[in-house]
Formats: sequence, structure tokens, C-alpha cells
Amino acid sequence: MNFKNIKYLFFLLMTVFVLSSCSETNEDESNSEFRNWQERNDKAFADTLAKARNGSSEWKVIRSWTLQNQTSTTEGQGAASTLKYNDDDYIVVHILKKGNSDANLLYTDSIQLSYRGRLIPSDSYANGYVFDQTFVADEYSSETAKPTKTTVNYGWIDGFTTALLGMHVGDHWQVFIPANLAYGSSVNSTIPAYSMLRFEMALTAYKRGKGSWITEE
Repeated sequence: MNFKNIKYLFFLLMTVFVLSSCSETNEDESNSEFRNWQERNDKAFADTLAKARNGSSEWKVIRSWTLQNQTSTTEGQGAASTLKYNDDDYIVVHILKKGNSDANLLYTDSIQLSYRGRLIPSDSYANGYVFDQTFVADEYSSETAKPTKTTVNYGWIDGFTTALLGMHVGDHWQVFIPANLAYGSSVNSTIPAYSMLRFEMALTAYKRGKGSWITEE
């Protein structure tokens, strides 16, 4: 092998090394934001759930709407089986403001809703990355809010639908949704797998069928 070929081979090897090093560095930097992501999210939800169960009336724990109104089955000689649920079958609600309506939403209702969705806090986002929102300001205000018109059965994640079906007009909630009732082990756009989602939600009106919009009295 002549000297020219040796120089060329050396240059090629160095190029591969540099590119490989850059790739590893970039991968490490991108992954640091979500290091131990599942563990961190599981702990965040467990801590929030424990706080809610030991907290005041400003906190609620609601079972997934898909698991409500279930009945026990009978086994053997007619003994009823006990329904068991996991912690991640529930959402946690912190009530920021309670509306004065007693009407419950139906799955087929139309609604006017303001919301902001965040991930848990991370290195780059002290308050949690905002992945979706209808808010027009940093803080929610009924005076400046521009709620979106949608439906309860739009196709939201189970945790979001569970919250909606528990809300009344005028309610302003902070909702904590475990990954099991969100996107689970799947990545969804900017939402990593195993993410607990935090939504601030304000329900301002609803409409049933072809009726008129009903707002807070």
C-alpha cells in the first residue's frame, strides 16, 4: 500500500470516528431530558395520588369511565367475585374552582372547553413542556379565554374523557392522568412513551342534541 492510500485510509477512519462521536453526544444530550422517564412519571403520579387520597375535599380520585358501572360476576357456587382496580385505572383531580351547576355531561354532549396539557417538569421545562393548549395567556382567565367547541366523544384519551364526564359547567380543574389512561408505551407526536399528562381544564358551556348552549348561572 502506497503512502497516498495510507493517508486516504487514515482520513476515512478519522471521519467515521468524528461522526460516531458526534452522534453519541447528540443522543446523550437528547436523552438526558427524558432519562428514567417512566420511573419519574410513575413516581409523579403515585405521589399525586397519595396526596389526593389523604387530602381535602379539593381533591378527587375518579376511576376511568371505561371501568365504571361494572358488576361483579359469580363463580363456583354463586360466590361473587371482587372487582379489583390498579392505581393507574384512576385519574386525580385538583379542583381549582367549583361551578354551580349540578348537571352531568353525557357522552354525546357538545361542549365549550379551555385546556392546557403539560408533561411533568424536566431539565428544559421547569413547569413541564406544553404539548397542547387552547389558552391565549400564561394564566387561565374566563374573561380572556377562547374555548374550543368540541364534543365529549371526540376521541380523547380515556383519562381526558373521564375528567369531562365528571365535570360540571363552571368547573376549573387540574387533572393528572397516568400513562395507562393516556398513550401508555406509545409515543404520540411530542409526548414520550410512559408520560403522565397534566391538564388544566375549564368547562364553560355544554349543549345537548339540538338544544341551546347552557352556561353557568
